[in-house]
Amino acid sequence: MSHVLIADDDPDIRELVRFKLEQAGHEVTAVPDGAAAMSAHENSTFDLVLLDVMMPRMTGLEVCAALRADPAMSSVPILMLTAKAQERDVDSGFASGADDYILKPFSPRELLTRVNAALSRRRP
Repeated sequence: MSHVLIADDDPDIRELVRFKLEQAGHEVTAVPDGAAAMSAHENSTFDLVLLDVMMPRMTGLEVCAALRADPAMSSVPILMLTAKAQERDVDSGFASGADDYILKPFSPRELLTRVNAALSRRRP
Protein backbone atom coordinates (compact mmCIF):
# COMPACT_ATOMS: atom_id res chain seq x y z
CA MET A 1 0.00 0.00 0.00
CA SER A 2 1.28 3.46 -0.92
CA HIS A 3 0.75 6.67 1.03
CA VAL A 4 -0.50 9.46 -1.25
CA LEU A 5 -0.77 13.18 -0.48
CA ILE A 6 -3.52 15.07 -2.29
CA ALA A 7 -3.68 18.88 -2.21
CA ASP A 8 -6.68 20.45 -3.92
CA ASP A 9 -8.82 23.38 -2.80
CA ASP A 10 -11.95 21.96 -4.45
CA PRO A 11 -13.55 19.67 -1.83
CA ASP A 12 -15.47 17.67 -4.45
CA ILE A 13 -12.34 16.89 -6.49
CA ARG A 14 -10.36 16.17 -3.33
CA GLU A 15 -13.02 13.73 -2.10
CA LEU A 16 -13.36 12.01 -5.50
CA VAL A 17 -9.60 11.48 -5.77
CA ARG A 18 -9.35 10.36 -2.14
CA PHE A 19 -12.19 7.87 -2.61
CA LYS A 20 -10.79 6.45 -5.85
CA LEU A 21 -7.29 5.99 -4.44
CA GLU A 22 -8.51 4.48 -1.16
CA GLN A 23 -10.77 2.14 -3.13
CA ALA A 24 -7.61 0.99 -4.96
CA GLY A 25 -5.90 0.26 -1.63
CA HIS A 26 -3.81 3.40 -1.12
CA GLU A 27 -3.56 5.30 2.15
CA VAL A 28 -4.49 8.93 1.47
CA THR A 29 -3.89 12.24 3.22
CA ALA A 30 -6.01 14.98 1.63
CA VAL A 31 -5.47 18.68 2.34
CA PRO A 32 -7.14 21.87 1.04
CA ASP A 33 -4.14 24.00 0.04
CA GLY A 34 -0.43 24.20 -0.59
CA ALA A 35 0.55 25.34 2.89
CA ALA A 36 -1.30 22.37 4.39
CA ALA A 37 0.52 20.10 1.91
CA MET A 38 3.88 21.39 3.15
CA SER A 39 2.78 20.87 6.75
CA ALA A 40 1.67 17.31 5.95
CA HIS A 41 5.05 16.69 4.29
CA GLU A 42 6.83 17.80 7.46
CA ASN A 43 4.82 15.31 9.53
CA SER A 44 4.67 12.25 7.29
CA THR A 45 6.33 10.36 4.46
CA PHE A 46 4.57 9.99 1.12
CA ASP A 47 5.08 7.68 -1.85
CA LEU A 48 3.33 10.02 -4.30
CA VAL A 49 2.00 13.59 -4.30
CA LEU A 50 -0.95 14.96 -6.33
CA LEU A 51 -1.15 18.76 -6.51
CA ASP A 52 -3.68 21.19 -7.91
CA VAL A 53 -1.91 24.20 -9.44
CA MET A 54 -4.27 26.98 -8.35
CA MET A 55 -4.63 26.86 -4.56
CA PRO A 56 -4.72 29.53 -1.86
CA ARG A 57 -1.77 30.29 0.42
CA MET A 58 0.73 28.40 -1.78
CA THR A 59 0.29 27.20 -5.37
CA GLY A 60 0.92 23.65 -6.50
CA LEU A 61 3.90 24.88 -8.51
CA GLU A 62 5.41 26.42 -5.37
CA VAL A 63 4.77 23.24 -3.38
CA CYS A 64 6.28 21.09 -6.14
CA ALA A 65 9.44 23.22 -6.29
CA ALA A 66 9.75 23.18 -2.48
CA LEU A 67 9.32 19.41 -2.34
CA ARG A 68 11.90 18.92 -5.09
CA ALA A 69 14.37 21.00 -3.05
CA ASP A 70 14.16 18.32 -0.32
CA PRO A 71 16.60 15.48 -1.14
CA ALA A 72 14.26 12.99 0.54
CA MET A 73 11.65 13.78 -2.14
CA SER A 74 13.91 13.21 -5.15
CA SER A 75 12.40 9.80 -5.97
CA VAL A 76 8.80 10.61 -5.00
CA PRO A 77 6.53 11.11 -8.03
CA ILE A 78 4.67 14.42 -8.11
CA LEU A 79 1.65 14.71 -10.38
CA MET A 80 -0.09 17.98 -11.17
CA LEU A 81 -3.89 17.74 -11.40
CA THR A 82 -5.22 20.98 -12.83
CA ALA A 83 -7.50 22.85 -15.21
CA LYS A 84 -4.58 25.01 -16.40
CA ALA A 85 -4.19 23.63 -19.90
CA GLN A 86 -2.15 26.22 -21.81
CA GLU A 87 1.20 25.03 -23.15
CA ARG A 88 3.06 27.47 -20.89
CA ASP A 89 1.14 26.09 -17.86
CA VAL A 90 2.19 22.53 -18.68
CA ASP A 91 5.77 23.72 -19.21
CA SER A 92 5.68 25.47 -15.82
CA GLY A 93 4.45 22.28 -14.17
CA PHE A 94 7.29 20.21 -15.53
CA ALA A 95 9.81 22.99 -14.86
CA SER A 96 8.78 23.01 -11.19
CA GLY A 97 9.64 19.29 -10.99
CA ALA A 98 6.39 17.48 -11.75
CA ASP A 99 6.55 13.98 -13.20
CA ASP A 100 3.14 14.12 -14.87
CA TYR A 101 0.48 16.70 -15.69
CA ILE A 102 -3.18 15.63 -15.65
CA LEU A 103 -5.86 17.98 -16.94
CA LYS A 104 -9.26 18.55 -15.33
CA PRO A 105 -11.80 17.32 -16.07
CA PHE A 106 -10.20 13.91 -15.81
CA SER A 107 -11.28 10.31 -15.90
CA PRO A 108 -10.95 8.73 -12.43
CA ARG A 109 -9.84 5.52 -14.16
CA GLU A 110 -7.11 7.33 -16.09
CA LEU A 111 -6.01 9.10 -12.90
CA LEU A 112 -5.63 5.77 -11.12
CA THR A 113 -3.73 4.35 -14.10
CA ARG A 114 -1.30 7.29 -14.05
CA VAL A 115 -0.87 7.07 -10.27
CA ASN A 116 -0.10 3.37 -10.47
CA ALA A 117 2.28 3.91 -13.41
CA ALA A 118 4.14 6.64 -11.51
CA LEU A 119 4.40 4.44 -8.43
CA SER A 120 5.72 1.52 -10.48
CA ARG A 121 8.45 3.72 -12.00
CA ARG A 122 9.47 5.15 -8.63
CA ARG A 123 13.17 4.91 -8.02
CA PRO A 124 14.19 3.22 -4.73
